[in-house]
Amino acid sequence: MKMNYFVVGTNDMRASKAFYDRLFAGAGLQTMQPSDRMTYWLGEDFAFAIAKPFNEAPATNGNGTMVGFSVGAKEDVERMHGLALKLGGTCEGAPGQRGPKFSAYVRDLDGNKLCLSD
Repeated sequence: MKMNYFVVGTNDMRASKAFYDRLFAGAGLQTMQPSDRMTYWLGEDFAFAIAKPFNEAPATNGNGTMVGFSVGAKEDVERMHGLALKLGGTCEGAPGQRGPKFSAYVRDLDGNKLCLSD
């Protein structure tokens, strides 16, 4: 079984898109915006999206919900963690060895938790 895609909610599409465009810069992903309420970043075996909730209620982050990204080497984890903070994200765990993975944790502009690992 493979994960098909992952979507996180946003209350500000423009700001969230700018955050992820810069965070994913250089990853070779294509951006697709099929409507004004959803934006995708697509690559081989990769599909991630931000969306304004269909029910028009405010987007919220899920307690215990986290999206994990394999970003490459330790240096990539450190670089992307620092970049996410510069883009307005908040630190949820500085880069470091956690079990078999070197990981870092951030929250995006809407409070969605992301894990960046090698």
